[in-house]
Amino acid sequence: MVTSSNNSYAPPKSVVADVAAADAGAEKASRGSRLGATLIDGLILSIPFGPSYVIALPAVMSHAKGVSPGTMAPFTFWAAIAATGGWFYFGVLVAVCTLTITAVLVHRNGQTIGKKLLGIKVVRTDGSRATLTRIFWLRYLVNTLITMIPFIGSIYGLADALFIFGAAKRCCHDYIADTIVIRA
Repeated sequence: MVTSSNNSYAPPKSVVADVAAADAGAEKASRGSRLGATLIDGLILSIPFGPSYVIALPAVMSHAKGVSPGTMAPFTFWAAIAATGGWFYFGVLVAVCTLTITAVLVHRNGQTIGKKLLGIKVVRTDGSRATLTRIFWLRYLVNTLITMIPFIGSIYGLADALFIFGAAKRCCHDYIADTIVIRA
């Protein structure tokens, strides 16, 4: 059946073009920069506790010497803190300050300290700003809770890290939170 162009009941005709992906305009962060940012963030949070580890190690080792293998009572958390003096509390204070700074950076720019140093940031897949609540609850907390499940958590943690090698350069936590990491 042929429809004429002057038929008012004919369906409208329009040119349909493929729509580009929402994140096509943004340059995705490299795998190396994402790894580097994660390592920097981990170091920033763990280095302040270094002195307390060094100071507590001899106390833990001397406790282990006096107990026969197999019957070693666990060295209590509070005894280790007492052995470090104020260094443990110094580490906690620095960690709280670092986490506060990180929360402000994530809220403003979608960046942790490591991401800021390496020039990358987290955004939604449509390019809009990712909120602090989305990043904390979906990218971090849900991901952490899944990794705490015995056996399955270990497999998930490995899969989450290996997903970065896909063509989309996104980890499982990126898919859960509907985010991507781009060059800032």
